[in-house]
Amino acid sequence: MTWKIIAAIIASGILSSFSDWFFMGVLFSDRYQKYPETWWPRSGQAAERGAIMSSTALGFITAAAVALLCEYAGVTGIVGALIVAALAAAAGPLVTTITNGMWIRIDPAVTFAHTVGYIVRFLIAGFAAGIALS
Repeated sequence: MTWKIIAAIIASGILSSFSDWFFMGVLFSDRYQKYPETWWPRSGQAAERGAIMSSTALGFITAAAVALLCEYAGVTGIVGALIVAALAAAAGPLVTTITNGMWIRIDPAVTFAHTVGYIVRFLIAGFAAGIALS
């Protein structure tokens, strides 16, 4: 693993945290209260902060997995890395998030925002990996 891949993982992990903030926090934020019983009750900002930090850390794992998958697949450019990232997103969070939206009591707008947010997270990681592997 080269320093470029490590830099791509760090950069895409940071950028993904901002996209998560938008797609999973800001966009349709009022719709989360449509079914408040769906969400874990948090007792104070410290509990909320812990969940946010854990989710952010998982974003770095996603960034690393996509970057290493691109490296393992022999990708040598941005287009190939975006294809690998899109396929990885389709194999995992796309299916899972939509299926959860069908079975868990959640507003469809929130399901849409989460689905797009995960796809964006993977594409950011793919883009960064593509740059690093070019």
